Amino acid sequence: MSSQPSTGRNPEPTPRRTEFDPAVLGDRETTLLVKSILIPRPIAWVGSLSADGTANLAPHSFFTMASEQPPIVLFSSTTRKDSLNNVEATGQFTISLVSRPQFEQANQSSAPYAPEVSEFEAAGIGVEDSVVVAPPRVAGSPAVMECTLERVVPVGGNFLVLGNVVHVSVDTDTLSTDARGRSLPLAKRLDPLARLGRNEWGTLGEVLAIDRPTTG
Repeated sequence: MSSQPSTGRNPEPTPRRTEFDPAVLGDRETTLLVKSILIPRPIAWVGSLSADGTANLAPHSFFTMASEQPPIVLFSSTTRKDSLNNVEATGQFTISLVSRPQFEQANQSSAPYAPEVSEFEAAGIGVEDSVVVAPPRVAGSPAVMECTLERVVPVGGNFLVLGNVVHVSVDTDTLSTDARGRSLPLAKRLDPLARLGRNEWGTLGEVLAIDRPTTG
């Protein structure tokens, strides 16, 4: 790691930069650094069912859209976790949007509960039936995508889980009709949370901080 001022001729103001070498930092520290830069990251609150029917819920902040036609979303499981195991076993999952009022519940659902424990129950999160798929969705979420498994792609120590969006449910009060007659949610009405770096979370207008939970 080194620190030196820029000597470039760029007419724009150039910050005084600190340079980091991943070969020196190692994977873990480099990942923490990158995650603090790639912000904000939307959160996929993934609902799934184990083979024996236990409902699982976990937030995943490596999350984005992978395809437009057909609509496919993806989340990345950092190592092999319950969400991944369940999706592979059943071929289905839900993604509920995490809104500002669900901040503490979403954080608590990231605790390392045993596979036989339902995060819905452990974190006191309301559950409702999905319309198309078997895994449940978060009752209080303003928007939910129901998905069927497209494929799982191993990448390094992670697993990209790609899902076909087969149903979308949106809180009617968040919707607004645009000039083309399309009913789409307004961001401020969704009031979504995002993950930042360290232990920080963010909303559309403020940054929040919370310590990681324990199961005790």
